[in-house]
Amino acid sequence: MQMALWIASGLLAFAMVGAGGFKLATPRVKLMERMKWATAWSDGNVKLLGLAEVLGGIGVVVPHLTGILPVLTPIAAVCLVVLMAGAVKTHVELKEPVAPPAILALLGVFVALGRFGVV
Repeated sequence: MQMALWIASGLLAFAMVGAGGFKLATPRVKLMERMKWATAWSDGNVKLLGLAEVLGGIGVVVPHLTGILPVLTPIAAVCLVVLMAGAVKTHVELKEPVAPPAILALLGVFVALGRFGVV
């Protein structure tokens, strides 16, 4: 089970740090070409979302890996589930594929339950 949790945490972290880093590094004007939702968001909100994704991605690995406040790992996973639930809602409204954020949300649920000791 621990191996499965580490794999899920790593995949979730990789995806979230990558997506969030992309949002942080790319001007909103460029993002609007590929992401319809960015047209309705301010520059600051897009950057804040990117920062939340990067920090959440770090949070699902680093606390448990280092043993420093490991309770932050499942909390970060829950926060990412909330973010991905919002992403699913947005993709549904824009009639875009919902599989990527839905899969990330499910990974987050698995990590949260596993690290809280429920699974």
